[in-house]
Amino acid sequence: MAWRWVPDHARTDPAAPTADVGLGRTFPTQGEAESWLGEFYPDLLEAGVRAVSLHEADRLVYGPMRLDTEPG
Repeated sequence: MAWRWVPDHARTDPAAPTADVGLGRTFPTQGEAESWLGEFYPDLLEAGVRAVSLHEADRLVYGPMRLDTEPG
């Protein structure tokens, strides 16, 4: 199965270039997806992504998970 991060559109700038920052990527394992997020979440924040959810194929695993620490 493929694992992927999906932006939470309620908390993400609608103009954010999510594919440009890697959110179109898939990963062979949950651990690889989580490692990638740990490394690249600052780039996602800079692009306007404020929260993401982890999916395995079409199944929601968890989320939405905030990437920033600001309330709201």
